[in-house]
Amino acid sequence: MYINKIYLKTFRNYETLNIDFSRDINIIYGNNAQGKTNILEAIYICATGRSHRTSKDVELIKAGNKNYFIKVKFNKLHQNENQIELCYDIIEKKKIKINEIPIKKIGDLMGKINAVMFSPEDLQIVKEGPAERRRFVDIAISQIKPRYFFDLQQYVKVLNQRNILLRELEYKKSSISTLDTWNQSLIEYGSRIIKQRIEFLKVISDKARLIHSKVTDNTENLEIKYIPSIGIEDKNYENDEIRQLFENRLLKLKDKEIYKKVTLVGPQRDDIEILINSRSIKQYGSQGQQRTAVLSLKLTEVEIIKDDIGEYPVLLLDDVMSELDLKRREYLINNIKGIQTFITCTDKNNFIKRFSSNSKFIKIENGISFSEEI
Repeated sequence: MYINKIYLKTFRNYETLNIDFSRDINIIYGNNAQGKTNILEAIYICATGRSHRTSKDVELIKAGNKNYFIKVKFNKLHQNENQIELCYDIIEKKKIKINEIPIKKIGDLMGKINAVMFSPEDLQIVKEGPAERRRFVDIAISQIKPRYFFDLQQYVKVLNQRNILLRELEYKKSSISTLDTWNQSLIEYGSRIIKQRIEFLKVISDKARLIHSKVTDNTENLEIKYIPSIGIEDKNYENDEIRQLFENRLLKLKDKEIYKKVTLVGPQRDDIEILINSRSIKQYGSQGQQRTAVLSLKLTEVEIIKDDIGEYPVLLLDDVMSELDLKRREYLINNIKGIQTFITCTDKNNFIKRFSSNSKFIKIENGISFSEEI
């Protein structure tokens, strides 16, 4: 798939922006703080419904305005040109149209544009807590299985209601009779999420190991292990088995949850362990090893999407070339052929001789674009 063009209005530092893209490589260059990343962010929002930098849409509105607007035109395999329009207003909130037809749920957006973002912030996947790793996995699965995104949304709603109930039990003990009802909904949605995570992480672990081995000349072995809070082992489970294990865990922790006033088991408590040569990369990995592991994960995500939908996603590389050493940069450049790629950088000269005549160079200066093709 590929993005044909983007139009922005009062988004971040842009009053208006209208750019046509190459189907090959797009180099977006300029000094720092000119708005390069904002273009990639807008594409990513149209793919996932949210920014990779903030959870607050109001922060995306250009100062002095009350709304922002994004329009992206794109093509997928064997389809005519499609269009996504996304508008956020401080009063009317977020509205999304696909081919001029309004959608009611963010879940209906998932999978329309498939995009993989690789930015310096992605180091948090290996350096920070479990929430960052769960977010990476959840976004990746949601792009190829929109139903997974729906289950996540429903699970969060049930989880929030169950936590409210657990807090109420301190002064409203009669409400304990409704706990079983919330448990069944929690188990139903949570078990499907866990099953999908098991299957996805098995695939990503196998593929990432091979890619990482190539990147590091067979000197490092990358392992990815799923650690569900319901205490299952590292093997495949049927849905009924997962539901039963989930239910048993809830029963075991019932008194503790009532005392703590919070749900202690479920997908919101899962973690993903990333190991290099059997050692935790978070605890023992160098900065270079951590960057390389994230690179391997992102390239693996690209391949998984390709295998699932039959075409490559759009690849968004936000100022990552400067974060990688020469060897890693060469590997990345050699493995993006046939993929529409957006690269932000401060110096275009590093790329002029590397890419084909189909590439497009776009200079950004103070929220204004200047395009040139080579």
